[in-house]
Amino acid sequence: MPPRVLMVAGEASGDLHGSSVVRALKVLSPAVEVAGVGGDRMRREGMEVVHDIADLAFMGFAEVLRNLGTIREVRRLLVGELERRRPEVVVLIDYPGFNLRFAREAKSRGIPVLYYISPQVWAWHRGRVKKMKNLVDRMKVVFPFEVDIYRNEGIDVEFVGHPLVEQIGTSCTRGEFLLRHGLDPSKKLLGLFPGSRRQEVERILPVISRAAGLLCGGRELQVAIGVAPNLGKEFVGRFTGAGSSAVMVENGTYDLMAYADAAIVTSGTATLETGWFGTPMAVVYRTSPLTYFIGRLLVDVRSIGLVNIVAGKNIVPEFIQGSLTAGNLVKAVGRFLDDESLMTSVRRELSVIREKLGGPGASGRVARGILSLAGAA
Repeated sequence: MPPRVLMVAGEASGDLHGSSVVRALKVLSPAVEVAGVGGDRMRREGMEVVHDIADLAFMGFAEVLRNLGTIREVRRLLVGELERRRPEVVVLIDYPGFNLRFAREAKSRGIPVLYYISPQVWAWHRGRVKKMKNLVDRMKVVFPFEVDIYRNEGIDVEFVGHPLVEQIGTSCTRGEFLLRHGLDPSKKLLGLFPGSRRQEVERILPVISRAAGLLCGGRELQVAIGVAPNLGKEFVGRFTGAGSSAVMVENGTYDLMAYADAAIVTSGTATLETGWFGTPMAVVYRTSPLTYFIGRLLVDVRSIGLVNIVAGKNIVPEFIQGSLTAGNLVKAVGRFLDDESLMTSVRRELSVIREKLGGPGASGRVARGILSLAGAA
C-alpha cells in the first residue's frame, strides 16, 4: 500500500509552501497519496484538493467569528476524510487557529501529526507550547530561534530552513522588468505590496496609495503594485484611488521586490521576501478595531514585521493601525528615496536576513520527515 497523507494548508502562503512539499514527496515516493485542503499550486503538484483555500483566507478575531460556519463545515469535512482515508500521517501547514484544533481530531484517532511552519508562539503566548506537546509528533520550524522553544518542552523539533529560499529569485534583469511593465529606467521605483487577503487590501491599499501619490510630488518617482495571484488586477484596482498611475504587476512580485528602490509592505512573509532582496521598506498593517484590541492584550513582541523579528532588531520602520497614515509613510519612505547613504546602510543591515533563513532544501527535509513518520522511509 502506498503511504497516505492528509495535508491542510489554509491560505495562499501555505498553498505555495505545501506545493513544494507535495512535489518533494512525489519525488521520494511516487506512489504516495496526498489529499487535503489547499489551492491551485498543491493541486498542480498532484494533491487531491477536497476543499479549496479560497474561502479560508481570513484572519483576525472578528473575521473568524463571522466565518465560524465555514470553519465548522471544513472541519467536519476533514474529520470525515480521516475516517474514510485513514492516512498514515496528517501534515499541518501554518494556519494555527484551525490546524491545532484539527490536530486533536487526528491524535484522538491515533494518527501521527507533523506540523510545518510553526505557530508563532513566540509572538502570542509560549504557554501554548505545553498544550502542543500532546498534539504534535514532529515540529518542522523555519526560523532557527524557534528550536529551543519547542525542544525545552520535549517536542521533537527540527530547523529545516525557510521555504522561501527555494522559491525566491528574479525572473529577468532590471531592464527587462522595466520594459515589460512600461516603467521608466530614469526614474526611481516605489513598490507597494498590499497583501494577499481581501480584507488587507481593502484596509491598507487606499492609505499606501495615497502616500505613494504624495511621494511622487516633486520627485522623479514611479509606483508599481504587486498583485497577489489570488486577487487579480480588477479587485486591487478598486482601492488605488481615482487618478492613480500605479502600474499593476502580476506574476512578477519578486522582480518588483528586487528592483524597487524602496517599498511599502504589508506585514507578513512579504516583509521577509523584500528584506531578502535588501530593499528598504516601511512595514504596514491595519485590521479591525476588535482584532487589534484583543491582539494587543495577547501579543508579546516589540516588532510586528517578520523582517525585524528575524533580524533581531528594528531595521525598518513599522506603521500599525492608527499610526498607518499617509503622512507618516511620506516622511519615512521619503527619507529612503532622498538619502542614498541611508538606503545603502539599510541594505547592508538587511543582508542578515539571508543568513538567518538558512540554505535551500526545506521542502525535501519536510518530505523525508513525513515519510519517516508514515513508516515509509
